[in-house]
Amino acid sequence: MKRSDPVSPVEEEVEPSGVSRRDFLKISTIAATVPVVASPKTVLAAGEEVAVSGPGKVPISLLVNGEKLSAELEPRVTLLDALRNNFNITGAKRVCDRAECGACTVLMDGKTVYACSVLAIDAQGKKIETIESLSRGDQIHPIQQSFVDHDAQQCGFCTPGFVIATKALLDKYPNPTPEQARKELAGNFCRCGTYAGIRGVVHAGRKGA
Repeated sequence: MKRSDPVSPVEEEVEPSGVSRRDFLKISTIAATVPVVASPKTVLAAGEEVAVSGPGKVPISLLVNGEKLSAELEPRVTLLDALRNNFNITGAKRVCDRAECGACTVLMDGKTVYACSVLAIDAQGKKIETIESLSRGDQIHPIQQSFVDHDAQQCGFCTPGFVIATKALLDKYPNPTPEQARKELAGNFCRCGTYAGIRGVVHAGRKGA
């Protein structure tokens, strides 16, 4: 069809969004030809711009254990990598690095998350707590002491994640049932098999126990 030919009714049909199919094709072509890496903004349509981050480093600010931490990071950097490599907060361990073992468990706004599966850029504005937040100088948290008392750790790689998950469990359920404990700790895995000790920690941590 030549440009001088009349536009077919189908091509000019207007969608509920107010954009005709013909205009949509134009917009799609523009979006496909504008390289994302060329500028911190990418044009999607005439007069419309959307801010993008990356692929280079961008300023990121995190609130970790009550302290504001800042760094220049690529948007692809995970919270775990930022904590360990950029801020020297190494309590959360890298073990599976695929959200299966729970060794990197931290609290984000009071809820347990796998730090290996959260992007640092997405953790901005959240209250992040790692196992380092539990101790005060030489004084360790009662849950940490309970892990020692009940021999609930061996190699130690899973212990920080289990301690954080146990704290979250007891904060949520001061008197957890065995089923609640299993459900809340199911995201953490101990290769050494110290589950009997961990159950002892949970029981000892029950309110009024």
